[in-house]
Amino acid sequence: MNRMSNFGNQVQFKVYQTMPNPDPDRLPVKYEEWEALAREKLEDGPFYYVAGGAGGEETMDANLRTFNEWKIVPRMLRDVENRDLSVELFGQTYVAPLMHAPIGVQSIIHPDGELASAKASADMGVPYITSSASTKSMEEIADVMGGAPRWFQLYWNKDPEVTASFLKRAEASGYSAIVVTLDTPMMAWREYDLKNVYLPFLIGEGVGNYLTDPAFRSQLPVSPEEDPTAAIMHWTHTFGNPGLTWSDLSFLRKHTSLPILLKGILHPEDAQLAMEHGVDGIVVSNHGGRQVDGAISALDALPLICDVVQDEIPVLMDSGIRRGSDVVKALALGARAVLVGRPCMYGLAVAGEQGVHEVLRNLLADADLTMALAGQKSIADLNRSVLMKID
Repeated sequence: MNRMSNFGNQVQFKVYQTMPNPDPDRLPVKYEEWEALAREKLEDGPFYYVAGGAGGEETMDANLRTFNEWKIVPRMLRDVENRDLSVELFGQTYVAPLMHAPIGVQSIIHPDGELASAKASADMGVPYITSSASTKSMEEIADVMGGAPRWFQLYWNKDPEVTASFLKRAEASGYSAIVVTLDTPMMAWREYDLKNVYLPFLIGEGVGNYLTDPAFRSQLPVSPEEDPTAAIMHWTHTFGNPGLTWSDLSFLRKHTSLPILLKGILHPEDAQLAMEHGVDGIVVSNHGGRQVDGAISALDALPLICDVVQDEIPVLMDSGIRRGSDVVKALALGARAVLVGRPCMYGLAVAGEQGVHEVLRNLLADADLTMALAGQKSIADLNRSVLMKID
């Protein structure tokens, strides 16, 4: 039996054992309470850097709204006593179809930052996707995870030597896939960040992979330790790469043997181009609504992408995952796995590693129970027949 079978029941009974006098100081269960507590703990700059979206935040709102437009249609008498949440990706079997999304500058949320999130993910068996924009280096993060599953997210640098170096370092540090974020060739118009005059990179947060990189350091007149301001200013001139085209993907193949996934795909024609250029996977995402205001929701894009891909390569999805029902809906619409972001950051803000662990545990338990109550006993059984679209 899979490790996650009946996971939801186990978590429920553990919670109910606190009756009739539950601890008033115990961590939240509801997503909204995590967010509210994070708001209490964080200053405006850090909180809205995580919570805010691009422009008027219409895309961010659409991500959540679209999940409510799809309704689960439960089936009865289907023998769901034992469930299997496992999923296979690129020859590896994971205990559940959930991944910790790549999120940078976690040091602005909690002093332990990425190390806390990575350790919590490792303990849950949830793959952790390390961001290029982490404050801690990819090697430090790998060290605290031991042999737990981890992927690396790449922001493609203007300096090809830095990009190649990141790929080499990730492979050497035990990361098993590369997630290339395409939708952030430059920073978007984010009104909260502009209002708060807040860009954490300029104060040295989120540049740990760069300041430790030999290719990046070789371009500096003096070391970052001697002149951190000059190093950060060099970073501002090389971060992002708006001149990239599809033909540039061959560069990645020359510098890594790991599976390559493209994150930020929303248009079916881009999905077709991705397959034509030989990528190994796609992550349907609008960056949590943080890049293009008024864009299509990730969940609306998901079935369009899956119709093109036809299971030739794995399709994953992020942007808007808040509860177990969201996980089930995304999987039923064709996602092989989902990435979760903001909920983990609110957990990190409230209680560090324990908070992230609790958020992941509850989300997995909710997904397990929702799947069972919908009459489905395994992830492999989920398909569009489970859902109905309500306009």
